[in-house]
Formats: sequence, structure tokens, C-alpha cells
Amino acid sequence: MNDMKFLTVLFRKKPKVQKIDLTRRFDLIARVGQGSMSKVWRARDTMTGKIVALKVLDPEKTQRFESRFIGLNKPTEGEVSVPLRHQHIVHSFEHGISRDNEQYLVMEFIEGVGLSYLIDMQNQLMQDNRLRFVIQVGQALDYFHKKNWIHRDLCPRNVLVDQQHQIKLIDFGLAVPNTPDFQKPGNRTGTPSYMAPELIKRQKTDQRIDVFSYASTCFEMYTSRLPWEAAESIELVMQHINTPPGDIREHAPDIDEQIAEIIMQGLELRPQDRWPSVSHMLSQLRKAHLRLSGDDEFDPEFAEPVVDEAVLQRRSRVVYWQPEDDDDVDEYEDVGPVTDQDGYEDVDTVLANDDDEYEEVDTVLDE
Repeated sequence: MNDMKFLTVLFRKKPKVQKIDLTRRFDLIARVGQGSMSKVWRARDTMTGKIVALKVLDPEKTQRFESRFIGLNKPTEGEVSVPLRHQHIVHSFEHGISRDNEQYLVMEFIEGVGLSYLIDMQNQLMQDNRLRFVIQVGQALDYFHKKNWIHRDLCPRNVLVDQQHQIKLIDFGLAVPNTPDFQKPGNRTGTPSYMAPELIKRQKTDQRIDVFSYASTCFEMYTSRLPWEAAESIELVMQHINTPPGDIREHAPDIDEQIAEIIMQGLELRPQDRWPSVSHMLSQLRKAHLRLSGDDEFDPEFAEPVVDEAVLQRRSRVVYWQPEDDDDVDEYEDVGPVTDQDGYEDVDTVLANDDDEYEEVDTVLDE
């Protein structure tokens, strides 16, 4: 789809939305996730009887985030996610507005665990399926890019692994169209530890910021650590633009050399030195998989899937992400968007505590 056609569809006048009484439409069974801008419930849809994941966005925080895009008519998370049809992307059935002016999404409810959990555990499931998981995340992101979007917040906490050991990419709250207006310098949102240098420096961005985040996620899947120290201070964020990443081979000495080179190229500081697209990076990872598996032909498991709508409609069970106990929630709030579920806070807000520091940080980052 070219940019003009994409914009025509995107900015088409939207029909009036009927507001829904969520407490009557859904039986809220249990809360299964909470982020900086939303809460997620395991719920029963009284219209269909299905168990679903109901995501409800905080109106005030959502408005504050969307105010960064005044005049651009930024699509909502629901408008981005509902049309997506891919076996490695969580399926969203509908979106709307509640009577309390909350945006909500109704999604399939996936039984499984977060990729972050498997990275920390490095158990047999992770060891046996690591490259397959890497490729499935790449498939989901490649499909998303081909729909002309930029994810802007790809990281392990936004990836699930279901009971069939299949990857599910979730959370499109920061996604923007891959068009000139949304590529302009200025907006810096996401999870700092996975941000590309050009995003940190408020430069022009494109889908290559997702290539960087994808490579960072792959690095973590093999090493249980990030290419740089976790970005819990502005000094550590600055490492993303002032120092090269750690070599993955130092932390995963048994990694295949071809895979190591593929991941490291995705972490190049300058976007022009990275893989030009997820498709290019994914193609090389698939070749590595074929070589390591000893197959002579392309493994159909990694072909772009065609999803049967009937199969999607039959799915009804899910654990959206790991429930957090009170201590975990407090810890997440202390470190801000590095670990909170949605990652909507701007780096400035989290990493600088007063206006003077904001100005100093901006001066350094924009040089």
C-alpha cells in the first residue's frame, strides 16, 4: 500500500462510536496485567460466552500521550490492532469507548508465559526453541511493517509464548504509521533500554528503530542480558549513542557465528549500517536455521502464515501476561518505563527530575 492510499484509509472520517457499559457487557473475572496506562482483565464476554482479555486504557494518561500527536490524527491502539491477522500476533476482536470514556480492546486470551520470563529462566524450553522464537518474533514484526506501521516498543515484555510454544506479539499502543509526518524528529516514547540511538537523540525515525529493538531482544534471548546496561539513568541511556554494544559472543560463547553477526548488525548505532529492514534480517536468520537444522529445503513452519479466521474465532483461552504481586508493581513504578507494562512515559519524564536537567539532557542528546 503506497503512502497516499494508506493515509486516505487512515484519515477517512470515522463513524460515531456507541459507548459501551463494560460492567454489563463483560464479567470481570480477574485482573491479569497492569501497565502505566492500562489494566487488563480476564473476562467473559456476555454476548458470546467466550473468555477474553479485556484491556482498558486510563483516559487521562491516554489523552496526555495522544496530545503529542495533535494535528496528525494518530490512530488508536484498537484501530491499529483489530485489522491485524497473523498467527504470531495476538488477535484483537474489537475496540471501542466505554461510558466512562475509556478506550478498550477485546482480545484473545492466551494461556502461556511472557518471553521475559523465559529469558530469565533460560530453561529447556528456551534453549530448545530459542532460534525458532527469534524467527517467529521476526515474522510478526515483518508482517506488521508490511502493513506500514512502526511498532516503537518491541521488547520481551510485549511478547508471549503460548502453550503450543508459539510466539504472540502484543501491545500496539505506541505504534504509528510509517509515513513522513510520524517519522519527524521530536517524539521520544518507548522503553529506554531498547530504544535506537536516533530515537533517543530525537532524530528522524523509520522502521529501522524496530530493527534495533528486535536485535536487542534477540541479544537478550541468547545472553539473558542487554547489549548495554539497563537504562535506569540518563548516563546509561547515553551509552546507546556513545559506545558500541557488548559483543554477543562474549556473553554467549556457544552462539553460532552467523547468528551472532546477524544480531550484531541489527545493533549498529547508525541506522544506515543496520539491516535495511526486518525482512533482510529475518531472511538471514532463516538461512542460519536451515543450515543448523541440516534441512535441504525451506522449513514450512517459518513460511508466512495464512491465518484461518475460523481458527482465530475458536481461540478463547489466554494468560495475557504474568500477574504481578504488590512488591513487583512498586518496583516497576520506581524505575519507570524500563519495566512498566506499557512504556508510554517519555524518557525525559522518567530520567530527569527537574526542568534544568531536561534542558541539559536535550542539549547533549541533540548534538
